[in-house]
Amino acid sequence: MAADPPKRRNPGGPRSAARLAAVQALYQAEMTGSAGPAVATEFVRHRLGREIDGDEYAPADAALFREIAEGTLTGQAAIDQAITGALTPDWPVDRLDAVLRAILRAATWELTSHVEVPVRVVIAEYVDIGHAFFEGKETGLINGVLDRLGRELRPAEWT
Repeated sequence: MAADPPKRRNPGGPRSAARLAAVQALYQAEMTGSAGPAVATEFVRHRLGREIDGDEYAPADAALFREIAEGTLTGQAAIDQAITGALTPDWPVDRLDAVLRAILRAATWELTSHVEVPVRVVIAEYVDIGHAFFEGKETGLINGVLDRLGRELRPAEWT
């Protein structure tokens, strides 16, 4: 089962909804051990833009959702290695909360695969998703890790 749909501070548009749904799908895939394409297909067919148990899912850019969810799952080993490099040695990726891992993985995939989206936009989108799930310091961790990765992966955007 996916993480409960959060109450978003800024629900954004279809691209924001796709990012949120991708994070939920990544969480669901990890928690259930389901194959990525199966989870993505289930989300597109049964969740995106639908009402479930009184919670309404915003219409999402289904193509972007699939790209993020499937791309992240396919490249997860390299993504985790990149995230590990941005974390302190005493706090590896597997020690992070599963939702936090899903957020960082999706954002890292987008940083490496959608270079047309500015780093600052990727960071802002995923920090906003973090606020939907967490009330503590986790959003600061998301911001810090993504800032570091953005500077490493796309240094030209910071000069």
